Amino acid sequence: MKSLARMAATIFGAGRFPFAPGTFASLLAVLAFKFLLSGLPWPFQIGAVILLFFIGVWASGIHSAELGRKDPRPVVVDEVCGQWISLLFAPTTWGFLAGGFVLFRVFDVVKPFPIRRLEALPSGWGIMADDVLAGIYAAAVLQIVLVLR
Repeated sequence: MKSLARMAATIFGAGRFPFAPGTFASLLAVLAFKFLLSGLPWPFQIGAVILLFFIGVWASGIHSAELGRKDPRPVVVDEVCGQWISLLFAPTTWGFLAGGFVLFRVFDVVKPFPIRRLEALPSGWGIMADDVLAGIYAAAVLQIVLVLR
């Protein structure tokens, strides 16, 4: 089970990227969303995000305990989940994909209120929840852009 959790938490080793593994995983998430999820009806996209969230809670909890750290750098399933959330309901043009990527990374790094507080949740819940909210913030900004354009 630990090796399965490790594979899921690191997104098949993407979390072992030598520099900025979270950013690298976010970029992979954008490409996966564009080429795998964007052609699906929105209920399936939401289902994929929900499934990934619960897999992420399980896997990141196990792998972070194995590494002995609360939110270790190699755990990037949270970035993928949050990045996918940021892109839900937005056009999948390269401009919106790039905007979602940048917005998610900014919210994930800056952690405006109450994102940072969610990190205090136990185990995999805290690892996943802050990125989910960062993704929701990014999605909200993209929706505002859609309305205003």
